[in-house]
Amino acid sequence: MADLLSVPFKKSSDVDIVKPLKNLIQSTYNTSETNDDYSDAINELSRLRTNAIWKVFEKSSLDVIYSYYDQLVSLESKIPPQEVQIPFKWKDAFDKGSLFGGRMSLTISSLAYERMCILFNMAAMQSAIAAQQPLDTEESLKLAAKLLQQSAGIFTYLKGNIMMAVHQETTPDLNPETLNALSQLMLAQAQEVIVYKCIKDEMKDSMVAKVCAQCEELYTDTLRSLQKDSLRTLWDRDWIPNIQAKQANFRGLTQYFQAQVCRASKAVGEEIARLTLAAELLRGAREGSPAAEAGVRAARQLAAAVRDNDFIYHERVPDARALEPVARAPVAAALPPQPRWAAAARDLFERLVPMAVHQALQASSARRSDLVGAEINKLREATQLLNSILASLNLPACIEVAAGAGLPESIREKAAAVRAAGGPSALRRLMADLPDLLQRNREILTEAERMLREEAEADAALRAQFGARWTRTESEKLTEAFRANASKYAQIIDNAVRADSIVQQKFRQHEENIELLSRSDGEIDAGMPDAPAAPDAPDADALRTLRSLMLTVEEVKAERDAIESELKSATVDLREKFLAALAEDGAVDEPALSAGALGAALAPLQRRAQESLARQEALAEALQRAHAALMASRGGASGRDEALGKLCAAYDAYQDLTGNLKEGVKFYNDLTQLLLAFQNKVSDFCFARKTEKDELLKDLTQEASRAPPRVAPAPPQHHAVDEPAAVAKKDPPPRPPPPAAPGAPAAAPPAALPYPSQPQGMPLPYGAPAAPYPMYAPMPALYNPYATLPYPHHSRAPHAAPYQPYQYPPPPAGYPQPPPAGYNPYQQQ
Repeated sequence: MADLLSVPFKKSSDVDIVKPLKNLIQSTYNTSETNDDYSDAINELSRLRTNAIWKVFEKSSLDVIYSYYDQLVSLESKIPPQEVQIPFKWKDAFDKGSLFGGRMSLTISSLAYERMCILFNMAAMQSAIAAQQPLDTEESLKLAAKLLQQSAGIFTYLKGNIMMAVHQETTPDLNPETLNALSQLMLAQAQEVIVYKCIKDEMKDSMVAKVCAQCEELYTDTLRSLQKDSLRTLWDRDWIPNIQAKQANFRGLTQYFQAQVCRASKAVGEEIARLTLAAELLRGAREGSPAAEAGVRAARQLAAAVRDNDFIYHERVPDARALEPVARAPVAAALPPQPRWAAAARDLFERLVPMAVHQALQASSARRSDLVGAEINKLREATQLLNSILASLNLPACIEVAAGAGLPESIREKAAAVRAAGGPSALRRLMADLPDLLQRNREILTEAERMLREEAEADAALRAQFGARWTRTESEKLTEAFRANASKYAQIIDNAVRADSIVQQKFRQHEENIELLSRSDGEIDAGMPDAPAAPDAPDADALRTLRSLMLTVEEVKAERDAIESELKSATVDLREKFLAALAEDGAVDEPALSAGALGAALAPLQRRAQESLARQEALAEALQRAHAALMASRGGASGRDEALGKLCAAYDAYQDLTGNLKEGVKFYNDLTQLLLAFQNKVSDFCFARKTEKDELLKDLTQEASRAPPRVAPAPPQHHAVDEPAAVAKKDPPPRPPPPAAPGAPAAAPPAALPYPSQPQGMPLPYGAPAAPYPMYAPMPALYNPYATLPYPHHSRAPHAAPYQPYQYPPPPAGYPQPPPAGYNPYQQQ
C-alpha cells in the first residue's frame, strides 16, 4: 500500500567483554566476605550482544535487541561507568565517510555509548519491521503506527542525550541534526499510517482531511531537515524524491477530502477549486496507492462538479491561493523509550545492587569498621598498658616465688607457649617473608604506573604529530583516578615499610629474653639470678590482696576478649533500607541511615567497653599499692624479680610481634589482590586506548588518502602567452613544405602558426581535436613532471590534409646527434 522508508543499521565489531567485566565486578563487589561468581551472567551477556549486533540484519525480531538493551541498562546502573574499559567500536549507519569526509567509525570505552548505539539500531529495527507491514489489516496498521512512534521517540531521546554520552565528535549518523531529521521522518510516517487507518475505517471526511494536513506538514518539516547542506549527502538517492512525492500526495489528499466536505455543504465553487488542486497533485501518485485512487476519483468528481456548476449553480471558483487552509490534527506522537523492553526477561545481574546503593553500603561498612576498630584499639591499648604495669611489678611472678623455689608457674606457662609457637625462629621466618611480599607489591604497582606513563607518552606524541585532528580525550584527564589510586597505594606501601621497621625494632629489643623463654625450664632457671633469702614474716595480707587483684585482672582480660569478639561480629544489614530510600527519594542519605542503625547495634558494646576502661584505672592503682606493701615487707625488689619481669615483658612482646607479623603478611597478601585488580583495570584501559588509537589513526590515514588530487603545477614562464613577450620573441622558422609529387605543381608554403600551437605538458592522443591553451591533464600517480618528451607532439587541426612523412633537417652544429637506427646501447661492442 505504501513505501515506508527504514533507517539502516549501525555496524559493530566483536569485542571481548567477558574479561574486563569479570575484573571490574570482582574488584568492585567481591570482598573477603562475598565472592560471588558472575561468569555465567557475563558469558550470557556476551552471547546477547553477539545476537544483537548481527541478527538485527535479518530484520526478523526485536526481541534480540530488546533483551541485550535491558541487560545493558541494568548493568550500567550497577558498575562504576568511568571504570569500564571495553573498546566498543561502531561504524556509521549511512557509511558515506569514504566519500564525504565524515568519521566512518568511532571507538569509545563506555557503556553509555554502547547503549546509545544499541538504541539507534533498535529504532532502525522498528522502522524496518514497520516498513515490512502490508498495511491492509487492522493489526498491521496498529503495529506499524506503534513502531514508528516508538522509533521517533528513540531518535528524539538520542538527539538530547548523545553528546552527554560521547563527549566528542560523533559519526554522522549520531549527529543531533541527523537524529532530529530521522525523528521527524519516523513521526511523519507514523502519521501517514494513521491516515491509511482513518481511510480504512471510513472516518468523517473532515477528520481525514485534518489528519492528512498534519501529515503534509510533518513531511514538509522532514524535507526541510533532509535537504540541509550538512545532511543531504547522507541519505540514499531516493529518499528526498520519495519525501517530496509524499508531501505532494498528502497535500492532494487534504484537498480531496476537504472537497468532500465542501460537496456536502453545497460549496460548489470551493469544491471545484480543491478538486482541481487534488487532481493536479495526485496525478503522479504511485499506482495502487490510496493517493492514486483518490486522484482518479478527484478527476471524475471534478468533471461532474464543473458540469453541474456550468449548468446549474454558476458559482465563482476561487483562486487556489485564496482557499482557507485546512486545520491540522496531530495524532502521531513520539513515544519516549520504555524503562524495560523485554518485560519477561530475567535480570542477569539481579544480585548486584545499583551503584548508588553499593556505594552507600561501602560507606556504611567503612563507618562500621571505623567505629569497631576505634573501640577495639581502645581495649587493646588499655590491655597493653595493664600488661606493662604487671611486667614492671613482676606480676604474677613475684607472688608465685613466695610459694616455693624454682621458676614461677606463670613463667613456665609462658615459656611453654613460646616454645609451642616456634620461638624466635618463627618470628624470623615471618619477618623474612615481608621483604619478598613488599617487593612483589612494589613491582605490580611499578608495572601499572609504567603502562599509564607509556600510554600517556604515546598519546602526547600523536597529539603533537596530528594537532587538532587528534580529537580523542587527553590521557591526563582519563587517568586522573588511576594516578590518584597509584599515589594512594604508594603511600600505603610506605606506611607498611615504617610499620615493618617498628616491628623489627621491637623484636631486637626483646630478642635476648625471647631466646631465653624458648629454652627448657632448667636453662631458663639457670639463666636467672639467685633468689634472695626469704623473709621471716612475709606480708600475708599483701600476698592475698595481690592474688585477688590478679584474678580480677584475668576477669578484665577475658571480658575484653568477649567484647572484642562481639564487636567484630556485630553486623548491620542496610541493603533493604538503602534500596527503599533509592526507590522512594531517588538518592540514599547514607550518613543519616547508617548513624541510627550502627548506633543501635554498637551502643551496648561501647558502654561495656567504657566500663572496662574505667574499671582498669582503679585496678591499676590497687595493684601498685599492694605491690609496694609486698616489696616493703620483703625489703625491696631483687635482681631475680627484675629478670622475671623482663621475661614477662618478652612474652607479651612475643605475642604482640606474632600478631603483628601475621597481620602484616595478611596485609601484604590482601594488598597484592588489590594491586592485581588495579593492574588489570589499567591493562584494560591501556588496551581500550590502544584500540581507540588504532581506529583514529586508521580514520586519519583514510582521510589523507581521500584528500583531493594535487593541483597540476603552473606552466613554466616561457610557456605563458604574453603578448609583449611574444612580440619580443623571435618566431620559429617556418615548417618547410612536404616534397611535391613528380609532375605536380609546387605547393605554396603554409602560413606560419603562432607559437606555441599547443600547450606544453602531457601529449594529446593522436587524432584528438586541438584544445584551447592552456590545457593540462590531471597529474596521475607516480607522474614525473621532469620526464617529458624533448619535443612537443602537435595534433592535426580539423580537416587537415593527410599526413605525409617529413624528413626533419639535421639539428644545428653543437647539438647532440641522434643515435643511428637499430642502435642498442646494451649490446656488447
